[in-house]
Formats: sequence, C-alpha cells, structure tokens
Amino acid sequence: MIVNSKERLETVLEAERQFREARGSVPAEGFYRDKIAQAWGRASGAPAYRDIGDFSWPAFTALPATPKERLKADPWSFVATTLQESAKYYETTGTTGSATPTPRLAEDILWNAVSVAGAWRDPLGDEPRVLSLLPSDIVPVGDLVASVCEYLGVPHARAYPFATGISDWDRLVGLLTAFRPTALFLAPGVALQTTRLLQQRGLLERARASVTTLMLLGEVSVPAMRARLGAWWGARAYDASYGSTETGTLAAACPADGLHLLAAAHYCELADAEGRVTPLRPGASGRLVVTPLNLHARPLLRYDTGDEVTVADGCPCGLATPTLTVHGRAGDAVVIGGAALDPRSVEEVVYGETTATGYVLEVDRAAGRLRVLLERQVGSDRAGEDAVAAAFRGAFARRTGLACDDVVFVNTLPAATKSGGSQKSWKRSNIRFVEPR
Repeated sequence: MIVNSKERLETVLEAERQFREARGSVPAEGFYRDKIAQAWGRASGAPAYRDIGDFSWPAFTALPATPKERLKADPWSFVATTLQESAKYYETTGTTGSATPTPRLAEDILWNAVSVAGAWRDPLGDEPRVLSLLPSDIVPVGDLVASVCEYLGVPHARAYPFATGISDWDRLVGLLTAFRPTALFLAPGVALQTTRLLQQRGLLERARASVTTLMLLGEVSVPAMRARLGAWWGARAYDASYGSTETGTLAAACPADGLHLLAAAHYCELADAEGRVTPLRPGASGRLVVTPLNLHARPLLRYDTGDEVTVADGCPCGLATPTLTVHGRAGDAVVIGGAALDPRSVEEVVYGETTATGYVLEVDRAAGRLRVLLERQVGSDRAGEDAVAAAFRGAFARRTGLACDDVVFVNTLPAATKSGGSQKSWKRSNIRFVEPR
C-alpha cells in the first residue's frame, strides 16, 4: 500500500468507514447523490466533460452514456490530472483494440483496494497465504492483489508464469511446494494451463496439497469451469472479481461464489440495444453502465462498459447487494446460421460435459457449419470419447440452439487458446474461421 502521508492514511480510514457502513447492503439514494456530485465535480476538470455544467440529479440522468469506443479513441481527454501527479501508470491489455493509457492517483488505488479487500476477506478463509499468478507489468491486476494482501496482512508472492527466466513454469512448480499457498489468484486460462502442465509432470497432487482456494479473474469464467478446476485441485474455485483497467473493480466474490456488485463504490445502470439507460433492477439484463464513485485521475460518468450482464438478488450468502452474471462483451458473440454464439454458453458445455482442458471452434460461416476441437485431459481414456462426443453435441444444441457437426479430440491445442492472463481474446484464439471446401 502506498500510504506514506497523513492524507493518504485519512483516505484509507474514510474508505474503511464508508464501506463498513454499507457492507452487505445497497446505499441510500442520498449517498449516491452526494458521491456522484463529487465525481461530477472531478470529471468537469477533464476536457471530455468540461461543458457538463453544474451537478443536479436531472442533469446526471439526462447525461448521455459515455461509449467505451469514445474513451478508447481519445483517452487523454478524460484525464483530470497530470502525469506528474499520478502515483502509478497503467494501460489496458489491448485485447479489444489499442491499449488505453490509465494514470492513477493514490486515491484511486487506495479506494479500490479497500473496497475489494472487504469482499475477499471471507472467501480467502483463515490464515491465508496467497500466490498471485497474474501479470504485474503495465496492467493493474497484479498490483491490486498485492495491495489487498498488504491491507489484510496476508503473506503473498507473485509468480506470473509467462515471465520467462524469472518466474516461469519450472520456478512456479518449486514455489508451490516451498511457499505452500492456500489461495491462488490467476486467470481461468492460466489455471487450465497450469493444471495441465502439473498433470503432465505428475506433480499436481503435490502442488495442490496446501491449496484450498482458487480465485479466478481477468476473464469471464463459468460455473462449470470453476467446478472442474475445483475438482482437479481439491479446492473451492471462485469467480473472484469483475472490472476493468478503466473502471477499477466493479464486483467481487462472496463465500457462496456470487459475484456481488461493489455497490458503495459504483453507481450502476443498464443500457438496452437502443442505448436507453435505466436503473439496475433484479432480473434485468443489458450492457452495464457504471459511474465509479471514487475515480480521481480519470473520472467517468455513465460509462458504457460494453459488457452484457444479468442482475439478480437473493444470494445464499445473505448479502443484499445485487449479483452480476457477466456474459462477456456485447461484440463477442459470433453469428452462425442466424444464431448468436457467445463464450459463456460454449464454455458451460465444454467444461460441464467433458474433461477437456481447452477447445477451439472451427466455423464455416458460408455453410453455417461448426466443428469443435477438444483438448484431451492428460491421461484420459480414449475409449469413451464417442459417448462423450454424443453427449456434448446434445448439450451444445440444447444450450446454444446450434447443431455441432463434428467433435474431434486432440492431444494438444495452441497455448494461445487457453493462456489467458491478458494474452488472449475469445474471438481471436478460440475461434477459427475456415473457408468452404
């Protein structure tokens, strides 16, 4: 944590107070009006919002949503500070276009870390030791996990396995047995790749001995994948958080594996296909529109994330804050034979019906045909693959409304199809478009 002054300590204490008072509930309307008024004032210092005028609730609700494309096209016009004033500088991963510069003040970092720490405390359990297998350069996710651990007083280490020569796969194997972490933070794709490597080397049993918790973040994960990874590791796998470099963390896990909106840190709304923005309500679906309440370097007002979500309530954990199901980016769906295919639907079938450690969709759009390549689990028995393929085709048709023309099992798929951790995009790496014969 970057607390090196009285002012920064006071920021942490104020964040603690606000989040403690709101823990487990949605704040009252007056709270949002006051916080959005403050965010409005900070935003008016950025060129993009210079002409928004004075704050009022009608002015806020009349403000058009800020499209993600507008931010990415001119990111510096949304910055309300100078680079010299910033404490850290990040950039987005660029999987959906060019990387977006994201300076952050200490206030941005501290508010976000305290908010997330309150949510992660329970899933991490008693006396945790954390090993983070997340990228630590340029993107903020590695720093976030480290900041939360420092705030909670949790021993932790970083070992991003793609940092060749520093903490690559060989180093990771040794670290798992030496540090004996109880919780791993990693992208779902990295979790699959790590599991497969340890299975190939016959080391999974030893490596997982101390692990009780898998915290998956950085990509959308589905319950079927989490159940599969949890079974392999003998651990509980959580959808740890959801957010972006632009907004900070928007939702975080609870002990029941619900992805709860951090309601005291963000005011959220939904946009429909025509762009109409309406208040968040249980049972509704749409693109998530968010006004982060504690951004300082680059305040955002009614920012359209482009992510399709469904809102629910009544989580078994007892928290009253809404839960989100994140379906992925609105542009991620691929149309085949008139039907839209999205990553969540595909992965529920892949990891729910098979023990595959990766997949690729081969699509012939002209003919409306689809073939699925499944990567065999290490040591799997090929004798039952015909039955698995038949069950897969049936489940795939029921889930997606599409017929799967063929299912083929392969020994190894390219690492890019499952590497995750900022190294992949669903449409680029898990889908292969083929020419008609």
